Amino acid sequence: MALNDVGLCSRALVRLGAAPISSFDDGTAESEIASILYAPARDALLSAYPWTFATGQVELNKLSESPLADYQNAFQLPSDFLRAISAGNGGKGRGLHYRILQGQLHANADEVILTYIYQPQEEEFPPFFDTALIARLAAEFCIPVTESTSRAETLTRMAEKEFAAARQVDAQQDSPNRLENFTLIDVRG
Repeated sequence: MALNDVGLCSRALVRLGAAPISSFDDGTAESEIASILYAPARDALLSAYPWTFATGQVELNKLSESPLADYQNAFQLPSDFLRAISAGNGGKGRGLHYRILQGQLHANADEVILTYIYQPQEEEFPPFFDTALIARLAAEFCIPVTESTSRAETLTRMAEKEFAAARQVDAQQDSPNRLENFTLIDVRG
């Protein structure tokens, strides 16, 4: 079953022994804490790894105004952009030198294809990411809800283990990386 933002926060609160919430505006301390901490924790976890379910490619729109220095052209980043993975051009999603600056991508190219981490809807999160996010939220909510630093430390360690397990599952959904240009192999002919 796909969970929404409130469902994810409710499960994290239940892990702490707190009451689940029905919305971010239900007037409880738990709902206020969840509404403040949820989005930053979600975005940090999404940005921390190149998740296959949150990776997209888009051709960027070139801006009319050029950067002040270093690069010839500026391109507008997508509104759901969280983190760049690579940039390319000519039908390739990588290989281009670029810089991200003030919501723009600067490059010496006339077209840019950006491979990036975007912010998917919560209902699109796979179960392994839900589990990692719930663990992270429980760790984030622990001190404001329970005022227990030792419990928060334990939950943080558990969240790190869930994150590692989720990364491992996600990594198995893609072809393994391979060396493309390695001079020692090229010399052998």
